[in-house]
Amino acid sequence: MYRLLLRPLLFLLPAETAHHLGLLALRALSALPSLCRWLRRRALRAPAGAGRVDLSVRLGPLSLEHPLALAAGFDKDAVAVPALFALGFSAVEVGTVTPRPQPGNPGPRMFRLPEHAALINRLGFNNRGAAAAAGRLEALGARRRPGPVGVNLGKNRDTPLERAAQDYLACAEAAAPRADYLVVNASSPNTPGLRQLQEPEALRALLLSVKRAAAGKPVFLKIAPDLAPEAVDQVVDVAVEAGADGLIATNTTVDRPVQHALAAQAGGLSGAPLSSQATAVLARAGARARGRLALVGSGGVMTAEDAYRKIRAGASAVQLYTGFIYGGPWTVPRLLGDLAALLRRDGFSSVSEAIGADLREGGPP
Repeated sequence: MYRLLLRPLLFLLPAETAHHLGLLALRALSALPSLCRWLRRRALRAPAGAGRVDLSVRLGPLSLEHPLALAAGFDKDAVAVPALFALGFSAVEVGTVTPRPQPGNPGPRMFRLPEHAALINRLGFNNRGAAAAAGRLEALGARRRPGPVGVNLGKNRDTPLERAAQDYLACAEAAAPRADYLVVNASSPNTPGLRQLQEPEALRALLLSVKRAAAGKPVFLKIAPDLAPEAVDQVVDVAVEAGADGLIATNTTVDRPVQHALAAQAGGLSGAPLSSQATAVLARAGARARGRLALVGSGGVMTAEDAYRKIRAGASAVQLYTGFIYGGPWTVPRLLGDLAALLRRDGFSSVSEAIGADLREGGPP
């Protein structure tokens, strides 16, 4: 229904307009807790029926019902968390939030490449501020957030890089009491200079600052897919030294591996063309981390096969965004059923058995 009827209608609208309409509908659904709980039970009943595979995973200290989570960027202000859980996601990451509200970059700033199942965005951390998102999370009871909720942290556009750590610290202090985990986003291509924070000294200071403010909550680092292999190794080493709990690989790419009339638009590319690049960075990070960091695969997860490749490359969980936009409301149960079939095909009785299988079998980092 979604892919045959609703998606073509939504895709007639500008990408950001369609996004706002979808978020508005999910926000309305979030006000109906009983319906959200019923929908979640229905969404997660199908993979259990697929049978004989334990889909639950551990992500560092976090327990997830299954490995499919929602990436940051879809619900920047934590306005639709219950509805997103109702669609079956095992964890929901909100943000990116900044200390002060900001409008983001001028529009248009989001573009679809349907022929390639991809998006380009240059939104620029548009959000209502960390305190506002934290307040909404505080208002949700435990039954309305049945899985971990993460908060993705960034800096305001007009904050100089030398004061970036103060912005991340302010966000962490606001979000930590209400979040289940925090994510340091030093890899968005849409805030000028932000990726310089992935350089070792700046990154070490940033992670140590957020870790101190995290009040014991797990801290993850989200990295770019455009890092050279040696830079990935450096980032992993710094993350381990600074006490980070995990790594999310990856954010969007500034590369353009496709030919399209909109490919020249500035911003980060996500979706199917990013999948192999992001998985290669994840595998490199996993080989370097050697189990010292929990890994989350993100970037180009459009199918169960994409998710499975990231799991075999070392990811304990995977995150979707563009795959959700193209796949629609029943993306999670559909992918979980397919993932269970892939695991059974290869002789695994649980997702946990498959995590890092390619690394153990000597696959290339």
